[in-house]
Amino acid sequence: MEILADYLVFLLKVFTIAVAITVPLLLIIGSSKGKTQSKGKLAITNLSEKFEDMGNVVRSSNMNPKELKKFYKDITKNKKKKTDEKEPSIFVLNFNGDIQASEVEKLKYEINAILLSESECKEVVVKVESGGGSAYAYGLCAAELKRLVDNDISLTVCIDKVAASGGYLMSCVATKIIAAPWAIVGSIGVIAQLPNFHRLLKKNLIDFEMHTAGEFKRTLTTLGENTEEGREKFKADLEDLHVIFKDFVKEQRPEVDTAIVATGEVWQGEEAVRVGLVDSLETSDNYLVNLSKDATLFEIEYIEKKNLSERFAFSMQLILEKSVIKFYDLINRDRYTS
Repeated sequence: MEILADYLVFLLKVFTIAVAITVPLLLIIGSSKGKTQSKGKLAITNLSEKFEDMGNVVRSSNMNPKELKKFYKDITKNKKKKTDEKEPSIFVLNFNGDIQASEVEKLKYEINAILLSESECKEVVVKVESGGGSAYAYGLCAAELKRLVDNDISLTVCIDKVAASGGYLMSCVATKIIAAPWAIVGSIGVIAQLPNFHRLLKKNLIDFEMHTAGEFKRTLTTLGENTEEGREKFKADLEDLHVIFKDFVKEQRPEVDTAIVATGEVWQGEEAVRVGLVDSLETSDNYLVNLSKDATLFEIEYIEKKNLSERFAFSMQLILEKSVIKFYDLINRDRYTS
Protein backbone atom coordinates (compact mmCIF):
# COMPACT_ATOMS: atom_id res chain seq x y z
CA MET A 1 0.00 0.00 0.00
CA GLU A 2 2.89 2.34 0.74
CA ILE A 3 4.23 1.81 -2.80
CA LEU A 4 0.77 2.54 -4.22
CA ALA A 5 0.44 5.73 -2.17
CA ASP A 6 3.88 6.93 -3.23
CA TYR A 7 3.11 6.22 -6.86
CA LEU A 8 -0.23 8.06 -6.70
CA VAL A 9 1.55 11.09 -5.27
CA PHE A 10 4.11 10.82 -8.07
CA LEU A 11 1.35 10.66 -10.69
CA LEU A 12 -0.35 13.72 -9.23
CA LYS A 13 2.94 15.63 -9.40
CA VAL A 14 3.51 14.54 -13.01
CA PHE A 15 -0.05 15.53 -13.93
CA THR A 16 0.29 18.93 -12.24
CA ILE A 17 3.56 19.68 -14.01
CA ALA A 18 2.15 18.49 -17.33
CA VAL A 19 -0.90 20.73 -17.00
CA ALA A 20 1.24 23.70 -15.95
CA ILE A 21 3.39 23.29 -19.07
CA THR A 22 0.71 22.16 -21.53
CA VAL A 23 -2.04 24.74 -20.98
CA PRO A 24 0.05 27.88 -21.68
CA LEU A 25 1.75 26.17 -24.62
CA LEU A 26 -1.56 25.12 -26.16
CA LEU A 27 -2.93 28.64 -25.74
CA ILE A 28 0.09 30.06 -27.57
CA ILE A 29 -0.14 27.46 -30.33
CA GLY A 30 -3.90 27.85 -30.61
CA SER A 31 -3.68 31.62 -30.98
CA SER A 32 -0.92 31.45 -33.57
CA LYS A 33 -2.26 28.79 -35.91
CA GLY A 34 -4.63 29.58 -38.75
CA LYS A 35 -8.19 28.37 -39.04
CA THR A 36 -7.45 26.12 -42.01
CA GLN A 37 -6.95 22.49 -40.97
CA SER A 38 -4.98 20.11 -43.13
CA LYS A 39 -7.16 17.29 -44.38
CA GLY A 40 -6.27 13.64 -44.12
CA LYS A 41 -5.67 11.27 -47.00
CA LEU A 42 -6.12 7.61 -47.81
CA ALA A 43 -2.99 5.50 -48.24
CA ILE A 44 -3.48 2.34 -50.32
CA THR A 45 -0.92 -0.48 -50.24
CA ASN A 46 -1.09 -3.51 -52.51
CA LEU A 47 -0.38 -6.26 -49.97
CA SER A 48 -0.46 -9.00 -52.60
CA GLU A 49 2.45 -7.38 -54.44
CA LYS A 50 4.23 -6.83 -51.14
CA PHE A 51 3.90 -10.52 -50.19
CA GLU A 52 4.96 -11.60 -53.68
CA ASP A 53 8.03 -9.34 -53.62
CA MET A 54 9.06 -10.79 -50.24
CA GLY A 55 8.90 -14.31 -51.62
CA ASN A 56 10.70 -13.35 -54.82
CA VAL A 57 13.63 -11.85 -52.90
CA VAL A 58 14.20 -15.17 -51.12
CA ARG A 59 13.67 -17.27 -54.27
CA SER A 60 16.15 -15.19 -56.28
CA SER A 61 18.87 -15.13 -53.62
CA ASN A 62 20.67 -18.25 -54.94
CA MET A 63 20.24 -17.62 -58.67
CA ASN A 64 23.05 -16.91 -61.09
CA PRO A 65 22.80 -13.77 -63.30
CA LYS A 66 21.27 -15.64 -66.24
CA GLU A 67 18.61 -17.32 -64.09
CA LEU A 68 17.94 -14.03 -62.31
CA LYS A 69 17.31 -12.20 -65.57
CA LYS A 70 14.82 -14.82 -66.75
CA PHE A 71 13.21 -14.92 -63.31
CA TYR A 72 12.43 -11.19 -63.26
CA LYS A 73 11.30 -11.28 -66.88
CA ASP A 74 8.75 -13.95 -65.97
CA ILE A 75 7.63 -11.89 -62.98
CA THR A 76 6.91 -8.87 -65.18
CA LYS A 77 5.01 -11.06 -67.61
CA ASN A 78 2.89 -12.62 -64.83
CA LYS A 79 2.06 -9.19 -63.36
CA LYS A 80 0.71 -8.01 -66.72
CA LYS A 81 -1.35 -11.18 -66.99
CA LYS A 82 -2.81 -10.68 -63.50
CA THR A 83 -3.71 -7.09 -64.38
CA ASP A 84 -5.62 -8.27 -67.44
CA GLU A 85 -7.45 -11.00 -65.50
CA LYS A 86 -8.51 -8.62 -62.69
CA GLU A 87 -8.72 -10.75 -59.52
CA PRO A 88 -11.36 -10.07 -56.85
CA SER A 89 -10.39 -7.42 -54.27
CA ILE A 90 -10.04 -7.81 -50.52
CA PHE A 91 -9.53 -4.75 -48.31
CA VAL A 92 -7.48 -4.87 -45.11
CA LEU A 93 -7.90 -2.40 -42.24
CA ASN A 94 -5.98 -2.00 -38.97
CA PHE A 95 -7.55 -0.95 -35.67
CA ASN A 96 -5.36 -0.32 -32.62
CA GLY A 97 -7.68 0.57 -29.78
CA ASP A 98 -7.12 2.71 -26.72
CA ILE A 99 -9.45 3.46 -23.80
CA GLN A 100 -11.44 6.04 -25.78
CA ALA A 101 -11.36 4.05 -29.05
CA SER A 102 -9.93 7.19 -30.65
CA GLU A 103 -9.27 5.38 -33.95
CA VAL A 104 -13.01 5.17 -34.60
CA GLU A 105 -12.80 8.31 -36.79
CA LYS A 106 -10.05 6.68 -38.84
CA LEU A 107 -12.14 3.51 -39.10
CA LYS A 108 -15.16 5.51 -40.26
CA TYR A 109 -13.25 7.16 -43.12
CA GLU A 110 -11.81 3.83 -44.26
CA ILE A 111 -15.23 2.16 -44.30
CA ASN A 112 -16.73 5.16 -46.11
CA ALA A 113 -14.03 4.82 -48.76
CA ILE A 114 -14.81 1.13 -49.30
CA LEU A 115 -18.58 1.66 -49.54
CA LEU A 116 -18.31 4.74 -51.76
CA SER A 117 -15.88 3.02 -54.14
CA GLU A 118 -18.64 0.62 -55.24
CA SER A 119 -15.88 -1.78 -56.21
CA GLU A 120 -16.18 -5.55 -56.33
CA CYS A 121 -15.23 -6.24 -52.74
CA LYS A 122 -14.98 -9.94 -51.94
CA GLU A 123 -14.15 -9.43 -48.26
CA VAL A 124 -12.94 -6.90 -45.69
CA VAL A 125 -10.38 -8.04 -43.11
CA VAL A 126 -9.95 -5.94 -39.96
CA LYS A 127 -6.96 -6.60 -37.70
CA VAL A 128 -8.14 -5.64 -34.21
CA GLU A 129 -5.88 -5.08 -31.21
CA SER A 130 -7.61 -3.67 -28.14
CA GLY A 131 -8.01 -4.38 -24.45
CA GLY A 132 -11.23 -2.36 -24.40
CA GLY A 133 -12.32 0.91 -22.89
CA SER A 134 -15.39 3.11 -23.09
CA ALA A 135 -18.47 1.00 -23.82
CA TYR A 136 -20.09 3.82 -25.79
CA ALA A 137 -17.00 4.49 -27.90
CA TYR A 138 -16.57 0.80 -28.75
CA GLY A 139 -20.30 0.55 -29.40
CA LEU A 140 -19.75 3.13 -32.15
CA CYS A 141 -16.85 1.04 -33.51
CA ALA A 142 -19.18 -1.96 -33.66
CA ALA A 143 -21.82 0.10 -35.48
CA GLU A 144 -19.26 1.28 -38.03
CA LEU A 145 -18.10 -2.29 -38.75
CA LYS A 146 -21.70 -3.50 -38.99
CA ARG A 147 -22.22 -1.15 -41.92
CA LEU A 148 -20.06 -3.52 -43.97
CA VAL A 149 -22.14 -6.57 -43.01
CA ASP A 150 -25.37 -4.67 -43.65
CA ASN A 151 -24.07 -3.97 -47.17
CA ASP A 152 -23.60 -7.72 -47.77
CA ILE A 153 -19.81 -7.56 -47.47
CA SER A 154 -18.12 -10.49 -45.75
CA LEU A 155 -16.28 -9.18 -42.68
CA THR A 156 -13.42 -11.05 -41.04
CA VAL A 157 -11.82 -9.87 -37.81
CA CYS A 158 -8.29 -11.10 -37.05
CA ILE A 159 -6.97 -10.95 -33.49
CA ASP A 160 -3.26 -11.54 -32.96
CA LYS A 161 -2.85 -10.44 -29.33
CA VAL A 162 -5.97 -9.18 -27.61
CA ALA A 163 -9.55 -8.14 -28.35
CA ALA A 164 -11.18 -8.05 -24.95
CA SER A 165 -14.15 -6.19 -23.48
CA GLY A 166 -14.80 -3.30 -25.91
CA GLY A 167 -12.33 -4.89 -28.32
CA TYR A 168 -14.50 -8.01 -28.43
CA LEU A 169 -17.69 -5.93 -28.53
CA MET A 170 -16.65 -4.48 -31.88
CA SER A 171 -15.22 -7.80 -33.13
CA CYS A 172 -18.32 -9.89 -32.57
CA VAL A 173 -20.23 -8.21 -35.43
CA ALA A 174 -17.90 -9.94 -37.91
CA THR A 175 -18.99 -12.71 -40.24
CA LYS A 176 -15.94 -14.64 -39.04
CA ILE A 177 -13.49 -14.17 -36.15
CA ILE A 178 -9.97 -15.59 -36.37
CA ALA A 179 -7.55 -15.46 -33.44
CA ALA A 180 -3.93 -16.40 -32.98
CA PRO A 181 -3.55 -19.40 -30.60
CA TRP A 182 -2.39 -17.24 -27.67
CA ALA A 183 -4.65 -14.27 -28.31
CA ILE A 184 -6.91 -13.10 -25.47
CA VAL A 185 -10.62 -12.64 -26.21
CA GLY A 186 -13.78 -12.19 -24.19
CA SER A 187 -13.86 -10.19 -20.96
CA ILE A 188 -17.57 -9.66 -21.52
CA GLY A 189 -18.15 -7.55 -18.47
CA VAL A 190 -18.28 -3.94 -17.30
CA ILE A 191 -16.00 -2.20 -14.85
CA ALA A 192 -15.97 1.30 -13.39
CA GLN A 193 -13.70 2.61 -10.69
CA LEU A 194 -12.73 6.01 -9.36
CA PRO A 195 -10.89 7.36 -6.32
CA ASN A 196 -12.66 9.48 -3.70
CA PHE A 197 -10.74 12.28 -2.00
CA HIS A 198 -13.55 13.46 0.29
CA ARG A 199 -11.89 12.38 3.53
CA LEU A 200 -8.57 13.92 2.45
CA LEU A 201 -10.29 17.24 1.70
CA LYS A 202 -12.22 17.10 4.96
CA LYS A 203 -9.03 16.40 6.91
CA ASN A 204 -7.43 19.49 5.36
CA LEU A 205 -10.55 21.62 6.00
CA ILE A 206 -11.34 21.99 2.28
CA ASP A 207 -15.00 22.31 1.35
CA PHE A 208 -16.38 20.92 -1.91
CA GLU A 209 -19.83 21.78 -3.25
CA MET A 210 -21.75 20.11 -6.05
CA HIS A 211 -25.31 20.99 -7.02
CA THR A 212 -27.47 18.89 -9.32
CA ALA A 213 -31.03 18.94 -10.65
CA GLY A 214 -32.32 15.40 -10.83
CA GLU A 215 -32.00 12.73 -8.16
CA PHE A 216 -29.37 10.70 -9.98
CA LYS A 217 -27.72 13.33 -12.16
CA ARG A 218 -24.50 12.41 -10.36
CA THR A 219 -24.33 9.07 -8.55
CA LEU A 220 -20.67 8.91 -7.50
CA THR A 221 -18.15 11.73 -7.28
CA THR A 222 -14.40 11.86 -6.72
CA LEU A 223 -14.45 14.90 -4.41
CA GLY A 224 -17.80 14.89 -2.63
CA GLU A 225 -19.21 12.46 -0.06
CA ASN A 226 -20.83 9.46 -1.73
CA THR A 227 -24.10 7.99 -0.49
CA GLU A 228 -25.37 4.42 -0.39
CA GLU A 229 -28.23 5.42 -2.69
CA GLY A 230 -25.73 6.77 -5.20
CA ARG A 231 -23.63 3.61 -4.99
CA GLU A 232 -26.65 1.36 -5.55
CA LYS A 233 -27.77 3.38 -8.55
CA PHE A 234 -24.23 3.31 -9.96
CA LYS A 235 -24.10 -0.48 -9.59
CA ALA A 236 -27.55 -0.83 -11.16
CA ASP A 237 -26.41 1.19 -14.17
CA LEU A 238 -23.38 -1.11 -14.55
CA GLU A 239 -25.63 -4.18 -14.44
CA ASP A 240 -27.92 -2.67 -17.10
CA LEU A 241 -24.92 -1.96 -19.33
CA HIS A 242 -23.68 -5.54 -18.81
CA VAL A 243 -27.07 -6.89 -19.90
CA ILE A 244 -26.91 -4.78 -23.08
CA PHE A 245 -23.39 -6.07 -23.73
CA LYS A 246 -24.46 -9.71 -23.26
CA ASP A 247 -27.55 -9.31 -25.45
CA PHE A 248 -25.50 -7.70 -28.21
CA VAL A 249 -22.97 -10.58 -28.23
CA LYS A 250 -25.84 -13.09 -28.26
CA GLU A 251 -27.49 -11.29 -31.16
CA GLN A 252 -24.31 -11.28 -33.24
CA ARG A 253 -23.20 -14.80 -32.30
CA PRO A 254 -26.31 -16.86 -31.41
CA GLU A 255 -24.22 -19.98 -30.78
CA VAL A 256 -22.53 -18.35 -27.76
CA ASP A 257 -23.86 -19.22 -24.31
CA THR A 258 -23.56 -15.88 -22.50
CA ALA A 259 -24.20 -17.58 -19.16
CA ILE A 260 -20.77 -19.19 -19.61
CA VAL A 261 -18.74 -16.47 -21.34
CA ALA A 262 -20.21 -13.24 -19.91
CA THR A 263 -18.53 -13.51 -16.51
CA GLY A 264 -15.79 -11.00 -17.31
CA GLU A 265 -13.26 -13.81 -17.86
CA VAL A 266 -10.89 -13.99 -20.82
CA TRP A 267 -10.43 -16.99 -23.10
CA GLN A 268 -7.60 -18.29 -25.26
CA GLY A 269 -6.88 -20.90 -27.92
CA GLU A 270 -9.09 -23.95 -28.28
CA GLU A 271 -11.21 -22.88 -25.30
CA ALA A 272 -12.14 -19.67 -27.13
CA VAL A 273 -13.21 -21.77 -30.13
CA ARG A 274 -15.09 -24.25 -27.92
CA VAL A 275 -17.23 -21.55 -26.27
CA GLY A 276 -17.90 -19.91 -29.64
CA LEU A 277 -16.09 -16.62 -29.11
CA VAL A 278 -13.88 -17.22 -32.18
CA ASP A 279 -14.31 -19.45 -35.22
CA SER A 280 -10.75 -20.66 -35.82
CA LEU A 281 -7.13 -20.26 -34.73
CA GLU A 282 -4.66 -18.65 -37.12
CA THR A 283 -2.41 -15.62 -37.21
CA SER A 284 -3.51 -12.69 -39.35
CA ASP A 285 -0.41 -12.95 -41.53
CA ASN A 286 -1.07 -16.60 -42.32
CA TYR A 287 -4.69 -15.83 -43.18
CA LEU A 288 -3.77 -12.88 -45.41
CA VAL A 289 -0.94 -14.70 -47.19
CA ASN A 290 -3.31 -17.53 -48.09
CA LEU A 291 -5.96 -15.06 -49.29
CA SER A 292 -3.42 -13.33 -51.53
CA LYS A 293 -3.03 -16.50 -53.61
CA ASP A 294 -6.54 -16.13 -55.07
CA ALA A 295 -7.33 -12.42 -54.63
CA THR A 296 -5.70 -8.99 -54.64
CA LEU A 297 -5.31 -7.53 -51.15
CA PHE A 298 -5.31 -3.79 -50.58
CA GLU A 299 -4.47 -2.30 -47.20
CA ILE A 300 -6.34 0.95 -46.60
CA GLU A 301 -5.28 3.50 -44.00
CA TYR A 302 -6.68 6.97 -43.41
CA ILE A 303 -3.83 9.26 -42.35
CA GLU A 304 -4.64 12.64 -40.88
CA LYS A 305 -1.81 15.07 -40.27
CA LYS A 306 -2.00 16.39 -36.71
CA ASN A 307 -1.16 19.99 -35.91
CA LEU A 308 1.47 20.87 -33.31
CA SER A 309 -0.94 21.17 -30.38
CA GLU A 310 -2.52 17.78 -31.15
CA ARG A 311 0.89 16.11 -31.43
CA PHE A 312 1.99 17.64 -28.13
CA ALA A 313 -1.22 16.58 -26.37
CA PHE A 314 -0.83 13.06 -27.76
CA SER A 315 2.77 12.89 -26.49
CA MET A 316 1.66 13.92 -23.00
CA GLN A 317 -1.07 11.28 -23.09
CA LEU A 318 1.46 8.60 -24.03
CA ILE A 319 3.74 9.63 -21.15
CA LEU A 320 0.92 9.33 -18.61
CA GLU A 321 -0.35 6.04 -20.08
CA LYS A 322 3.15 4.52 -20.04
CA SER A 323 3.57 5.57 -16.41
CA VAL A 324 0.38 3.76 -15.45
CA ILE A 325 1.31 0.68 -17.51
CA LYS A 326 4.77 0.59 -15.94
CA PHE A 327 3.25 0.62 -12.46
CA TYR A 328 0.72 -2.06 -13.45
CA ASP A 329 3.55 -4.26 -14.76
CA LEU A 330 5.48 -3.66 -11.53
CA ILE A 331 2.72 -4.91 -9.25
CA ASN A 332 1.91 -7.83 -11.59
CA ARG A 333 5.48 -8.84 -12.37
CA ASP A 334 5.03 -12.47 -11.34
CA ARG A 335 1.68 -13.00 -13.09
CA TYR A 336 1.29 -14.76 -16.44
CA THR A 337 4.99 -15.56 -16.78
CA SER A 338 6.25 -18.76 -18.36
